[in-house]
Parts: sequence; structure tokens; C-alpha cells
Amino acid sequence: MSNAAKDYFEKTMGLLRRVGEEQMEAIERASEICARSIGAGGLVFLFGNGHSRMMCEEMTPRQGCYVGWVALVELALSNHANIVGVNGLRAPLHLEKYEGYAEEILKGFRFGPDDAMIVISTSGIRPVIVEMAMGARDRGLPVIGICSREHCEQSVAAHSSGKKLIDVADVVIDNCCPPGDCVVELDGLEWRTGPTSTVTGGMIINMLRSRVAEMLLGSGHRPVLLPSHQFVGNVSAQEQLERFYDAYRRSLAHLYR
Repeated sequence: MSNAAKDYFEKTMGLLRRVGEEQMEAIERASEICARSIGAGGLVFLFGNGHSRMMCEEMTPRQGCYVGWVALVELALSNHANIVGVNGLRAPLHLEKYEGYAEEILKGFRFGPDDAMIVISTSGIRPVIVEMAMGARDRGLPVIGICSREHCEQSVAAHSSGKKLIDVADVVIDNCCPPGDCVVELDGLEWRTGPTSTVTGGMIINMLRSRVAEMLLGSGHRPVLLPSHQFVGNVSAQEQLERFYDAYRRSLAHLYR
């Protein structure tokens, strides 16, 4: 007898194995970019609209994260938990198609010569995603893209330039998800269920975080980590938290000069 939970588990584990077997070279190249940026006092920005916002927040702020990562969370593009009504799903889905919006986000910062950008989108075709990558590159930032290469290659470009994320990123990390993201087919359902990009995306983010930390230490740069706040009453953890806040605040200084 079939079991959809087991089916999802096995198929998603297969995708994770693919990430480990097929994406190490891309992850290594991306880690080198990030370590070089953070080690030089720069920042690595992460941008993703819709559900991809979760990958940005998986990097930072998160236990075990460290100063140097900045999550660009644009609420108008990702705050849609109400689904209908105010802050519903319709408006963000429309806004991500609107060319010019990413440029307005980028105008809010004065990026430095050592900054870099990670753009996350499973489809890799939405105008706001492509424009964010293009705008970052125009400002001299190396761009890392995380997407489903298969989905992106099969999809029609939505940006007026005819470009997709895979066309404008300096390094592309494939999250190995199938077109449409979901992997479980059930009799009686027209569409598949069981999305996988959160799982493989979270794995990629943490592989990057870990490898970059290792590279930074190897170059003599000791990252300032955010400790777990679960250690209630732990004086050492509290002191480290204050060090993290202070170092993070100082790391942002060049953006607003």
C-alpha cells in the first residue's frame, strides 16, 4: 500500500543527495565569493520574494549565523499569510511581475566595493528577481543565484530583457527541485503536492554558512556569531548576543553614508 508521507520523504532525500553530489563545486565557488566579501568587511545580501524569503531568514538572523549576512526582506513581496483580503496573496503575486520595483529597493542602500548578493527563486524568472540580480551586478556586486535550473531552463522569461536568473548570476546553485517544485502525485488530485525547495534550499543555505565560516577562520577572520537564545539565564550567551548586536550594527555603517 502506498504511503504519501514515505513517498515524499524518499523523493526529497533523493534531491538532497543530488545537491550533495552535484552542487559542491558551485557551493564552493559561492562560498569563496561570500568569504572574500565578509573577510574584507563587506556584506552578503540575500533576496527572495514570496516563499523564498524563508531562505533569507534561514541564513540570518538564526542561531549560528554571524555578522556579514543581510536578509533583504521586502514585506510587500512576502507578507501574504492572510491569503485573501488585506496583506493577501494577490498583491505580492502581481507586484513581483512589476519591473522597476527591485531597482527602488536597491536605491535604498549605498553598497560598498566588497558587498555581494544572493538571489533566491525556484523559478528564477520573475521580473523582480531578474531585476534584483541585474541591478546588483550593475553596482559591481557579484551575484549568486539559487534556483531550480530545470524549472528555470524550461520556463519562458518574464522579464522584458528576455533574461532569467541563470543568465545574469555569476554562480548558479541548483536546488535540484523538479519543475513545479512538488513531488507527490495522488490519484484524484490534478496537481502534485509536497513542495521540496524549502528543504533543499535550507540545506544549501546552511552548507554555505558552514563553509564560509570555515574559510573565514582559515584566513584569520573570526566571525562574530549569534548564540542560541534558548540558553535562558546563561550569562555567556547573553554577553555574546550583545557582542553580535554591536558588531552587526557596525557592519552596516557603509550602507547609509
